[in-house]
Amino acid sequence: MLDWGAVRLEQLDYDLPAAQIAQRPLPRRDSSRMLIMDRATGKLTDRMFAELPSMLRGDELIVLNNARVIPARLFGRRLGVFSDTPSRATRQEHLSATVEVFLARQVGPDVWEALVRPGRKMKTGERVVFGEGELEAEIIGRGELGLRTVQFTSRGPGRVSAQIERLGHVPLPPYIDREDESADRERYQTVFASRPGAIAAPTAGLHFTPEILSAIRARGVEVCELTLDVGLGTFQPIHSETLEGHVMHAESYEVSEQTAQQIQKAYSALRPIVAVGTTVVRALEDAAVRAMEATSDTLVRSGRAEARLFIVPGFSFRVVNALLTNFHLPKSTLLALVCAFAGRERVLTAYRHAVEAGYRFYSYGDCMLIR
Repeated sequence: MLDWGAVRLEQLDYDLPAAQIAQRPLPRRDSSRMLIMDRATGKLTDRMFAELPSMLRGDELIVLNNARVIPARLFGRRLGVFSDTPSRATRQEHLSATVEVFLARQVGPDVWEALVRPGRKMKTGERVVFGEGELEAEIIGRGELGLRTVQFTSRGPGRVSAQIERLGHVPLPPYIDREDESADRERYQTVFASRPGAIAAPTAGLHFTPEILSAIRARGVEVCELTLDVGLGTFQPIHSETLEGHVMHAESYEVSEQTAQQIQKAYSALRPIVAVGTTVVRALEDAAVRAMEATSDTLVRSGRAEARLFIVPGFSFRVVNALLTNFHLPKSTLLALVCAFAGRERVLTAYRHAVEAGYRFYSYGDCMLIR
């Protein structure tokens, strides 16, 4: 039983100068710095990510998240109130006011849960048109935590997914204080991204290049993939004073039968299982909980599922024993996960070191290897 009350939100805080929040990626993906932390002792070593292949033992299993980020921010204009033609008094507001639809999670064919701004004015039955009218959305329901259910329809050539890909904007995190640029469509994407559906990048994977992956495999390291569609659950702020009061958004994930078998084989052979990113940790540990609950004879349960697992200090990890991760926001669920994995005091000590040593933070920033 987890002692939720043992960790208050204020205990997951640290000071970070705004200048160290990376606003753009480095020219080369693998030129980022890498802080190595010994999980047992807390010892810290400053290295470069390009050195990763040479620092591996050679028998690890590295698990990647192959989710592909979709351009989830759509800007359109209202067609009318409750699908009616706007009146003379409201016509200007409804035909010129910008409406942002931020896709959160696909729940059906061309149906998404989304955050809509201005949300209070956009009620069930409202319609929004994007571009020159080739894509239309209707709000068909209201959900928890401010979400709306939105049905999309293509009014032009191509499917809805193609229209979203063309008209949408890269959903850069709010701490990146600039508009998205054309270069972000490639750089805010891992080189192994193949399964569209995420609204944020699994950022620990942004450092990898094809050459790094080849060098890792040449060492004898095994690489496998899973998919977790990074959603609001990963980035939703914690608003309660303790972790106990926080409710996580669900995130869809899939562990293939092949990946489950590779994990089982590595686990049985006592080989290190290295998660690339907190999203991989969440998927693997959720799949392990499901396997245990189903009294399965495998370590993780394969197939598609919804991750609602909130990993906090006190959590018992069943699968992952090494983690490559970027640096995370204070008072966040991601920092809580890292503290659960390596110890709160040691992690915060490592973060203070990273600040003092001038590391770059967050999505486009440097990384940390905990092993």
